[in-house]
Amino acid sequence: MSGISDPRSHVQSRASSDADVVYVGYRRRGRAIVETQSDQEELTPERSLELANHSPSGFDWGYAGSGPAQLALALLLDYTDDEDVALEEYMEFKTEVVSQLECTEPDGCWRLTGREIDAALRELADEPVALSA
Repeated sequence: MSGISDPRSHVQSRASSDADVVYVGYRRRGRAIVETQSDQEELTPERSLELANHSPSGFDWGYAGSGPAQLALALLLDYTDDEDVALEEYMEFKTEVVSQLECTEPDGCWRLTGREIDAALRELADEPVALSA
């Protein structure tokens, strides 16, 4: 491997320490807000924008566009604290997870747990890579 971490090993090491992390997303005055439930600290796009600039105007979810791509990258970067893993997996994570998020909770928000992120990363890492013919 060329210095890129194996997401499965990273997920296993994070599972015991941060699996209880919960991200919460909701809208306030039309603006998409994402925060960690434990400390109610807002997740911002700045750090993820340094790696890939999809949506400088902010996050979004529930479809497969630029706002969800920025959110997927920011979530993986925050959760794993590993730029290589975040960059390698965020587009699939956007498709499989972020595009499916909906504010269906009674309080008008979605919740994504560390355990759910771990499971998604394990599933993405186990998917076979298509070989070009």
